[in-house]
Amino acid sequence: MAGLIRAVHAAGGFAAVLNKGEREAGTILVVLAEKGGNARLFERVPDAQGGRIWTTTRSQDAENPFEFGEYLDRCRGRDPDLWIIELDIADGERFIGIDTDAT
Repeated sequence: MAGLIRAVHAAGGFAAVLNKGEREAGTILVVLAEKGGNARLFERVPDAQGGRIWTTTRSQDAENPFEFGEYLDRCRGRDPDLWIIELDIADGERFIGIDTDAT
């Protein structure tokens, strides 16, 4: 995770650990935002080939922006080993290996 944070900072973005979990076994959630808005929550989930892929599990609602933070708080409460990393940079998906140009 330190490498991910350094890469985002080097590219001119902001990155921070919002919740520090278990070093070896904690689940990782990544919040991607752009200029503090349009937050999307990504989680690695199993795929059909037995691997894991990043998928969007929640998006910030412009009508109720506080609900997104409340959801993250509930996640923290359910899983004390949880890591939550926030990346605030344009096209943040590229930092977690999602090719947004592929269709």
